[in-house]
Amino acid sequence: MQSRPVLPLFAIALIALFFSGSVAHANDANKKHHALSLIGDPKYPPDFSHFDYVNPDAPKGGIVRLSAFGSYDSLNPIVFKGVSASGLGLIYETLMADSIEESSTSYGLIAEWVSHPDDFSSVTFKLRDNARWHDGKPISVDDVIFSLEMQKKGNPRVAFYYKNVVKAEETGEREVTFSFDTKNNRELPLIMGQLLVLPKHYWTGKDSEGNTRDLLKTTLEIPLGSGPYKIKSVKAGRSISYERVDDYWAKDLPVTRGQYNFDEIRFEYFRDQTVSFEAFKANQVDYFFESSSKNWATAYDFKAAKDGNVKQMKVPTTTVEGMQGYVFNTRRSKFQDSRVRQAFNLVHDFEWANKNLFYGQYTRLPSFFANSELAATGLPEGQELEILNKVKADIPPEVFTEEYTNPTVRGPREFRTNLRKATRLMREAGWSLKEGVLTNNKTGEAMDIEFLLVSPAFERVVLPFSRNLQRLGVKSRVRVIDSAQYKRRLDNFDFDIVVGSFGQSLSPGNEQRYFWGSEAADKPGSRNLIGIKNPAIDKLIDEVIFAKDRPELVAATRALDRVLLWNHYVVPQWYVSYNRIAYWDKFNHPKAIPVVPLSCDDNCLQDAKKKPDVVPVLTDGFITTWWYDKGRAQKLSDNR
Repeated sequence: MQSRPVLPLFAIALIALFFSGSVAHANDANKKHHALSLIGDPKYPPDFSHFDYVNPDAPKGGIVRLSAFGSYDSLNPIVFKGVSASGLGLIYETLMADSIEESSTSYGLIAEWVSHPDDFSSVTFKLRDNARWHDGKPISVDDVIFSLEMQKKGNPRVAFYYKNVVKAEETGEREVTFSFDTKNNRELPLIMGQLLVLPKHYWTGKDSEGNTRDLLKTTLEIPLGSGPYKIKSVKAGRSISYERVDDYWAKDLPVTRGQYNFDEIRFEYFRDQTVSFEAFKANQVDYFFESSSKNWATAYDFKAAKDGNVKQMKVPTTTVEGMQGYVFNTRRSKFQDSRVRQAFNLVHDFEWANKNLFYGQYTRLPSFFANSELAATGLPEGQELEILNKVKADIPPEVFTEEYTNPTVRGPREFRTNLRKATRLMREAGWSLKEGVLTNNKTGEAMDIEFLLVSPAFERVVLPFSRNLQRLGVKSRVRVIDSAQYKRRLDNFDFDIVVGSFGQSLSPGNEQRYFWGSEAADKPGSRNLIGIKNPAIDKLIDEVIFAKDRPELVAATRALDRVLLWNHYVVPQWYVSYNRIAYWDKFNHPKAIPVVPLSCDDNCLQDAKKKPDVVPVLTDGFITTWWYDKGRAQKLSDNR
């Protein structure tokens, strides 16, 4: 999980969370909660002063320069058309705010308190009296209602996420109530707290040319916000800068104290990750989130890093590792047989790639919910087996008889064995070799595929897999396109195979509908990239969403995980259980965040999480919790 403020805004609005029975029982149906959580009780009481992972007295000041990839053509925070600028979440607020040390937990931000009946059929939020927009006008119930209506219209992902929300109305002074068309969807109260609130008076008003603004269209007009930052300058597609709001209305709230410490946050855009890294090395970018294992192992030998002016650190995290993999577009006829998809996985040599490309840094993903209790292991039993038996006739029989494991390749002999298995599967699926190319026996279609990429840096990873597929008889090629084209093609499902990721929390719920639900499969812009239309999976998604308690949620998620795996919808890739970061040594961070030296191995990383003076976190929190250190900055300047 990346630091939340630099995510595209729809991702902030769609953080997957779940609500706990521990804070709502039949005997406190309308209790006013300061926080909601699924995993036990919220850590912090109503009168807490600040999160433990922040420095409440962190100094304000300084500029931080960050890199962004590709380009952007819109400052619209919600519409899925176009490409929104990085960091837009910095200028807006949600009803509730997340804690980066507690999965599935939110505390009141715009909302002073939240309540709901014991059947989870609605939720009510009381807005804080001092919550206001940057123009001084109060954030109103009308703003909240407008925000829900427009986001459901403008973004299909939001529409699926809030599918069960059928009414929003003012039910008291500065109180808004959302009504649901279903009961016992325990997640809904909490995810309504993640609703991004937009200013109705601004978006229904006139722009500088006298035209009525349209929230369903892209725009480069600087919008009005309510958050800790406002937009300072815009160079369309090249850069965007945000300046801290001195009189930010929420600056003294417990959920924001010690956070948002930089006076200015600037995003510089680069169309190539290599160029972006060169800019970092040249001190034109201050912080670099390293996604390349090769770079992490070999590229930090430049002078500033050797001299200690650039710090290279690991931040151990506690996140659920959602699936990342080569995603098949099953809307294409050639990928509709699961045996074809399984054959592709058989010729993927992760062990070779990890040794030769990734410097041994990665672990293969065994699950759509890896590194958590939600991952399916062994054979199904107990409550999980009961859930799977409900859809037994419509799921692969292996679900009940075999534990899913990824194929391994421990040398040429094992690869040849896997290649023979893959050839047999392709033959069973109706494909045979003709002039060295797999060809469909009925249609005459050649197995000709394209890997569609947005990052040139990923070519070196895909090309060995592509060569292995060619040994199977697949005509395979790799194509890299710019970010705007890539987004359009993904939104319209115009691809064969892409690298896709599906982030998860410890409390999966409504977001599973737009990952795997049938209704999302044909909706442009949805996250069902695979194109899954499987009634059994739809039923399992509902089992997850309507789970009555934590044990049932875990059982239902494991059942869903198992069925997704045995349908071979993706070729699973890999993960690393820490963030790799590098930064110029002019910043400081809270001591509670477990930042450890580069030399720290896996055992050391685990030990770092257990120290009494640190707080295990979901992300490094650079934008939200770090600060500009004048002393270090001066020393850095003197050294240069």
